Amino acid sequence: MSENNDKIEETLNEASENNANVEETATENVTEQPSVEELLAEEKDRYIRLYAEFENYKKRTAKEKMEFFQFANQDLMTTMLGVLDDFERALKEIAKSNDAAALQGVELIYQKFKGKLTEKGLQPIEVAAGDDFSVDFHEAITQIPAPAPELKGKIVDVVETGYTLHGKVIRFAKVVTGN
Repeated sequence: MSENNDKIEETLNEASENNANVEETATENVTEQPSVEELLAEEKDRYIRLYAEFENYKKRTAKEKMEFFQFANQDLMTTMLGVLDDFERALKEIAKSNDAAALQGVELIYQKFKGKLTEKGLQPIEVAAGDDFSVDFHEAITQIPAPAPELKGKIVDVVETGYTLHGKVIRFAKVVTGN
């Protein structure tokens, strides 16, 4: 019987050791799995990020749509600039001929045409002789010796007027610079 008692004791010891190992493994598995609060926080963070991304998308597409509508007629405006230039040349020629009635009629049409283009966002780039040359608004078509020392590196003459459409340059002012 003492042999049986020894075997029983041995089996009990092994069982208690196994039980202790199972408990350790169970506690390790429990600590490795995230809690419900952590899962909720992760999902809430994902939701907030997704919502912010969607809001940014909506703002970006609204901005793109506004820009599209603003500049949708840019090609039309660019082609109309040639007509505007022709009107300006015609006005100069009619003024030389001293035909007051023709000058008044052409000027009326010119002002109306220019007014309609201005309503749609077209603005001339104001350039005068003596202004600083800026590559953002001007295109130098030639350089000549400066007629005065203060005009060196500055605009001497304006050959063609430049225009902006809603603040964006659609045609650079063609200028002559002093060298």
